[in-house]
Amino acid sequence: MTVTATPSTLDILRRLISFETISRRSNLDLLDYVESLLGPAGARIERFAHDDGSRANLWASVGPEIAGGVVLSGHSDVVPVAGQDWTRDPFTLTEEDGRYYGRGTTDMKGFVAAAIRALLLAAKRPLTRPLHLALSYDEEIGCMGVRSLIAAIEARPLRPALCIIGEPTGMKIATGHKGKTGYRACCFGQEGHSALAPQALNAIHLGAAFIASLEARQAELALTGHRDPAYDIPYSTLHAGIMRAGTALNIVPNLCEIDFEIRNLAEDDPAEILAGLALDAETIAAPHRDRFPQARIEITEISGYPGLTTPDSDPVIALLRRITGENGPAIKVAFGTEGGLFQQATGMSTAICGPGFMDQGHKPDEFISAAQLALCDQSLARLVGELVQLHI
Repeated sequence: MTVTATPSTLDILRRLISFETISRRSNLDLLDYVESLLGPAGARIERFAHDDGSRANLWASVGPEIAGGVVLSGHSDVVPVAGQDWTRDPFTLTEEDGRYYGRGTTDMKGFVAAAIRALLLAAKRPLTRPLHLALSYDEEIGCMGVRSLIAAIEARPLRPALCIIGEPTGMKIATGHKGKTGYRACCFGQEGHSALAPQALNAIHLGAAFIASLEARQAELALTGHRDPAYDIPYSTLHAGIMRAGTALNIVPNLCEIDFEIRNLAEDDPAEILAGLALDAETIAAPHRDRFPQARIEITEISGYPGLTTPDSDPVIALLRRITGENGPAIKVAFGTEGGLFQQATGMSTAICGPGFMDQGHKPDEFISAAQLALCDQSLARLVGELVQLHI
């Protein structure tokens, strides 16, 4: 009988990096590769596809088919490389001075590679609780893909107990992140010839006034809003990221669209912040209605995910302390994850812990260190041991 050696995390990572799984593009080739490893090892595998079939979530399980156990959650998509000044091929893993370079090495194919290897090792052990891998798509554009997978788990009678989101924390234990909601403000004016601009209503001017109101609300939150010193920015934030308007310089534009976001602390209700902005929008548009009845600013939600808040007493924190050896204070991270979705929908005890550092992500020459990957491998090997020994 031929015994197939378990590939190393580095070998798996090298293959994962070679798949150009930029958000909204297909990740099916990557999933085929993951299945080619986990299927022969005996993993139970399911896919949950996007409506157009171009990409999918993958759910893989090893161990007994019972409730409980642990989910290792990661995403397969990466951010684009266009416009970035890479000195290496972003989709070929490059090793140099103890670092592994490539798009997604830190965010977050390094963890995904380690998690796949952990499932391969776990499949050879007599687990008393299952180990699961949740591999999602389109996380980078608002945790969009994972929702169908979470809905399927929520509907099942046998649910996992704990969830580890492997986003890069330097293998520190993170218990929270802010919630995020994305909105579009559509500012409606009246078009006209620019030579007669005062006879029209410039939608860009309405939009500029709305952005000024965002700045004012942000300043108010910074001065008087709730604060959490565990975050780099300890208060809720507002941010305008995209403004679209105009077709020609000599035309007064009748429409201006502004995409903006609210990243809120758990103590701040984004609906209340939005209500203040809606009041500002009406205050901006109302004075123009005598001349331009269509003048208005409409705000619609376009994306969003909940924040994550996990008490230090939760079981997942105790587990992570055992397998990582981290006994210091837990941290909170500035970026968002699917953790709040898992926590709210399924009731799983959820925290964030993964290799690498987010300040290396989304940049040219993104890298993860060999030392961080080794720490992750060691921690996940201990996790497998916990699942064997009925410690979870």
